[in-house]
Amino acid sequence: MSTQYVLNPSAGPFSVFAWVKGGAPGQVILSQDKGMDWLLVEPGTGCLMAGLKSDSRLGRVLRSQTAVTDADWRRVGLVWDDSNRRLYVDDVLVAEDTQEGLAACYGGLQIGCGKDMALGSFWSGLIDDVCIYNRAVQP
Repeated sequence: MSTQYVLNPSAGPFSVFAWVKGGAPGQVILSQDKGMDWLLVEPGTGCLMAGLKSDSRLGRVLRSQTAVTDADWRRVGLVWDDSNRRLYVDDVLVAEDTQEGLAACYGGLQIGCGKDMALGSFWSGLIDDVCIYNRAVQP
């Protein structure tokens, strides 16, 4: 599913939460068209990660050690408070780091596929109740 432009991640704090079930390693939950993959599952491990990062040489993805590709419903989330990224699974903090800022993106959001709609990026499970906030939310 694609939307019109919703949010520029470099413009300030925001949060995104969604319910997911199933999926497979390497697939994407939420991305921004021709931008970055916001929430995705790490290839090989099935663990939640955030691909949304700074465009500086210090920018890096944020990886958790928590798998989300099982048969249970999982509430996943990414919170950006203008300096820290936090990943949540079932409202529990599973990874966090500090970034200089996030890269600017102006495309629409894509739910269930990667930023370039690559064949292997399409989510093979279920996604429900995607919520985006223009502030840092504590689950």
